[in-house]
Amino acid sequence: MKVIENYFQKLTELQKSQFKALFDLYLDWNNKINVISRKDIENLYLHHVLHSLAIAKYVSFAPGTKVMDVGTGGGFPGIPLAIFFPEVQFLLLDSIGKKVRVAGDIAKAIGLENVEVKHSRAEDEKRKFDFIVSRAVMLLPELVKIINKNISREQNNSIPNGVICLKGGDITSETKSFKNIVDIVSLSEYFSEPFFQTKKLVYLPVN
Repeated sequence: MKVIENYFQKLTELQKSQFKALFDLYLDWNNKINVISRKDIENLYLHHVLHSLAIAKYVSFAPGTKVMDVGTGGGFPGIPLAIFFPEVQFLLLDSIGKKVRVAGDIAKAIGLENVEVKHSRAEDEKRKFDFIVSRAVMLLPELVKIINKNISREQNNSIPNGVICLKGGDITSETKSFKNIVDIVSLSEYFSEPFFQTKKLVYLPVN
């Protein structure tokens, strides 16, 4: 938890208590089903919560913004972002029912009122959003093809509506077709821990 407060020093007491509650909640669920790798649960804040909050370093969503988290799994990056942006509406979507159940249970347990959780495929979601976020759920061209229909034409933020993905490794081939418009940020610009050396944020405006 200290690593979160180290990088985000203006959290409210409510946000701090919500972030603190995540460890015990995920640990409990992880003992029932494998939400996070058993070896990795001790690194929840660094590898999952802080990683998700890289998006908050990149853009400050305006109040009223609508965000869909595609392939949320147990709630990443959606739940940390929903804690950080209480005035932003989040839809957490996943095709695996048991993981969606975890995300929904945790959102309810910490009192997140700005989160809707849905067991569904992104292909079947018809609503409009300002941003689509994901953590390495699929290759960027595939994701864009699926969610293009979901991007709202109304602009409310400091950057145009689009897709924000968290990825690792070599992403040259999957971003090649977007090379003139895609923005790629190494997360080592935000966070000093070695874990982030190979991690990237990819932003693609979608019009």
